[in-house]
Amino acid sequence: MRDRPGPTEPLPRPVVDTHCHLDVVDRELGDSPTPDAALAMAREAGITRIVQVGCDVASSEWAVETARATPEVIAAVALHPNDVPRIVARQGREGLDRALGRIEELATDAAVRAVGETGLDYYRTREPAEQALQHESFRRHIDIAKRLDRTLVIHDREAHADILRILEEEGAPDRVVFHCFSGDAEMARYCAEHGWYCSFAGVVTYKNANELRDALRVLPRDRMLVETDAPYLTPVPHRGAVNASYLVPLTVRAMADTRGEPLEQVCSDLWDNAMRAFGEW
Repeated sequence: MRDRPGPTEPLPRPVVDTHCHLDVVDRELGDSPTPDAALAMAREAGITRIVQVGCDVASSEWAVETARATPEVIAAVALHPNDVPRIVARQGREGLDRALGRIEELATDAAVRAVGETGLDYYRTREPAEQALQHESFRRHIDIAKRLDRTLVIHDREAHADILRILEEEGAPDRVVFHCFSGDAEMARYCAEHGWYCSFAGVVTYKNANELRDALRVLPRDRMLVETDAPYLTPVPHRGAVNASYLVPLTVRAMADTRGEPLEQVCSDLWDNAMRAFGEW
């Protein structure tokens, strides 16, 4: 367990952390700040808006309650793809139907701007039958997002081809965000051509992430976002420590360097893109 990183130099313009888990505590990473402390530290670093993301019914309910009570926070609600097979194993198909019904109910709340994180994860879920359940859940989340006019936030881990195929088969919602984008330059171009957003986490600062930086370089200015995925994916030089929104400036500065663009311009672009992706708040 590493010490919590110290404060970061504030950005010249405010930026949105478009994917955060304020409610998650991972003691192996370190001492996570409380949600209130995390928000206060974020504001001091110039991170004045946060998208709080649910991964199951309980965390989605927490996200909605927090967004209702906190003006700088909006909520995203969903069943994480890795959780779907577990629900079916414990509660059967009826349990999955109940959970998806509750997610749809939550998604009608005005505090909710997005359905996610949903998608496919072939890194942790390898059994074909379990992957088939993820496919079903992903399709149902897409349907909810489209019917309720919510942004779709996608978790895509080692599943690029099937993610893109299902989006094509179902028809994508008007607004799509690839959370913690992990594709290459070709995929980034494909997403941009379809009007989708690619959100970059601290991974883009890692030494071995050259392919990801190539993807960032080819993205149009109006298609990129930034996130923490806190408490995970902490940027260099604090990789392996607990992450929080106040560390976003490290990722943003790395993004500006990678693209060869002025920091203030990148901050402005990231803010404007987040407001288009999720709506003003």
